Amino acid sequence: MKIMAICGSGLGSSFMVEMNIKKVLKKLNIEAEVEHSDLSSATPDAADVFVMAKDIAASARLPDSQLVVINNIIDINELENKLSAYFAGRQS
Repeated sequence: MKIMAICGSGLGSSFMVEMNIKKVLKKLNIEAEVEHSDLSSATPDAADVFVMAKDIAASARLPDSQLVVINNIIDINELENKLSAYFAGRQS
């Protein structure tokens, strides 16, 4: 499983989200490779799931099934809820 945190330029905010994803995965006991990148590098084959803010999700050319869209990139509770829901949906 590969997860990619995406922001417009692929620098600070996506790196911060990557670190938070790693914290959430550890708490959920889920193993995955996590990276960060810019929006233009987000192609469907680059990762299994992409985490990005709502403001850039509309610009992403990715299937909805690969997207985890967050409203607030610094809210780790929202990130945990969205990732938990994503993984629960994959198991059903």
